[in-house]
Amino acid sequence: MLKEIRPALVILLALTVITGLAYPLAITAIASVAFPRQASGSLIERNGQVIGSALIGQAFTGDKYFRGRLSATTAPDPKDSSKAVEAPYNAANSGGSNLGPTSKALAERLNGDVSKLKAENPTQPVPVDLVTTSASGLDPEISPEAARFQVPRVAKARGLPEERVLALVESQVKGRLFGLLGEPRVNVLELNLALDRLGS
Repeated sequence: MLKEIRPALVILLALTVITGLAYPLAITAIASVAFPRQASGSLIERNGQVIGSALIGQAFTGDKYFRGRLSATTAPDPKDSSKAVEAPYNAANSGGSNLGPTSKALAERLNGDVSKLKAENPTQPVPVDLVTTSASGLDPEISPEAARFQVPRVAKARGLPEERVLALVESQVKGRLFGLLGEPRVNVLELNLALDRLGS
């Protein structure tokens, strides 16, 4: 019996070292050399301090900033660990809300959000990505239409001409990958940082 177990243990140990240690270390080393920014989390710094990642959205409040896509992520309630509380853009608990199209709670939230946004900019149709959450709840980007929709509010709050803020939005639009894949998009954190550099 030992004769049969020994080769199995040797193979198990060898494969564990190869696939669980050597391979991940090699891939990490290659990625760190070939794609250093991405391998370290696509971190964004301001004045030498990390303020976020280009891959994970953040909750921006106030009229002076562009807002990202809604997040339905949660975290354990500190008062009762058997319950969850809202924690937007919680990367430790990525996921959607699981509310379906017949959900009354979802319909009420959508109607409320659409009404608020229509009051903010009554002349434009409300972009869908400003009232829906992504599957991950961490989406750092919005459509160019969603960014343009917010221009009047941001420009008014900052005392800037709308044309200047709109030009900044257009400069932040990223096109399709290789001109084919995905949709044009705007990274909200990068846009807000550019907005802070613009002034007011």
